[in-house]
Amino acid sequence: MVTGVPRLVVAAPASGSGKTTVATGLMAALAARGLRVAPFKVGPDYIDPGYHTLAAGRPGRNLDPWLTGEDRVTPLFLHGSAGCDIAVVEGVMGLFDGRGEDDFASTAHVARLLGAPVILVVDAGKQSRSVAALVHGFATFDSRVRVAGVVLNRLGSARHEELCRAALEETGVPVLGAVHRDDDVMTPSRHLGLVPAAERLPAAVSAVDRLGALVAGSCDLDGLVRLAATASPLTGQPWDPSDGHEPGERRVVAVAGGAAFTFGYAEHVEMLAAAGAEVAVFDPVRDESLPEGASALVVGGGFPEVYAAELSANERLRAEVAAFPGSVAAECAGLLYLCEELDGRPMCGRVPGVGRMTDRLTLGYRDAVAVRDTLLTRQGERLRGHEFHRTMVTGGEQPVFRWRGGADGAGDARLTASYLHLHWAGAPQLARRLLAYAEPSSRSPSIAR
Repeated sequence: MVTGVPRLVVAAPASGSGKTTVATGLMAALAARGLRVAPFKVGPDYIDPGYHTLAAGRPGRNLDPWLTGEDRVTPLFLHGSAGCDIAVVEGVMGLFDGRGEDDFASTAHVARLLGAPVILVVDAGKQSRSVAALVHGFATFDSRVRVAGVVLNRLGSARHEELCRAALEETGVPVLGAVHRDDDVMTPSRHLGLVPAAERLPAAVSAVDRLGALVAGSCDLDGLVRLAATASPLTGQPWDPSDGHEPGERRVVAVAGGAAFTFGYAEHVEMLAAAGAEVAVFDPVRDESLPEGASALVVGGGFPEVYAAELSANERLRAEVAAFPGSVAAECAGLLYLCEELDGRPMCGRVPGVGRMTDRLTLGYRDAVAVRDTLLTRQGERLRGHEFHRTMVTGGEQPVFRWRGGADGAGDARLTASYLHLHWAGAPQLARRLLAYAEPSSRSPSIAR
């Protein structure tokens, strides 16, 4: 039995309250004290974990009951927090906002699964005594969720802080932080939220350092550490990246990285490594060839529309990707890169279709059904994923996936490309299928079940 490390969930009444500021700053402040901090994010988001990685000095990870199944949340947490002194989990949206009418996959849901106390970050910028009514409501809404402390955010003055603290005394929920408005502590954003940390180094490092200093000077770090130690014991075993399978023959898997392709889950690389693969990261903007000996190619999400000119200009790599004989898995940005064009600029041409930027945000979970066999999919198989983009592809072939209100994708026996983001920890067969075709040989494509 594993009891798990001390842990806190940083939540808020609504998006835009300052969760990321407080959570990332708390991770950085605790790490600066010499604590080994395990950083997590509720939900499928890729961008916040990039800042968490900088703050904690270890991979930011996601906890998503929808993508991986709620039975894997605790094992994934135990895996990601192994050897750490404390875990900080940043929530998503409002505390009780889930996938549908209930709170499934919400911050509250994950807090219950982890037995973790919740810190509520409240934007007090335009209120004073009303914060007490707000906090009281959240603290009493669900007795299974323990709202154990408040961090007041965007306070305007010492007097404003004094009024809010006095009001909250009536709720019995302690104030563990009071962050005053600071316009210098900001992170730049674009059409899908924050600009990924990997795109703005070293500015992102400096921003995280400022967040750490802000939280260290505004919050009761000792009180937060003591509160984290009150988390309930956890039972179970850490998630196993090998999924019980022995490592196979060594293969080189080329994974797209660099500024244009920053989206990815840490567990995917761990699963490939556990299966005996050597993961080699390459930059489609800067590198003129794929890693030597690559027999599989993974092109994940990111912002190819921002770097379309640079990607298109790298003609040598585009040609190599188009002719690559191994297995290819692509998601969202990867799909766009494999298309014939993106916003009028030539891309790899591996996938029929033309991609373009739009004003429409496509966002949400998908309960997808595979409509045919491809590298990663088997006809009739159900897979849970999510979409997150402002682009569209037209002129493609028959889709790989269908879901309520939509269809998407392209593929064959050695290719699966789709807008759908999948978490392989929730569907470990995907990593095995990628590698099953990625043999160091020129054999004809076949479908591995």
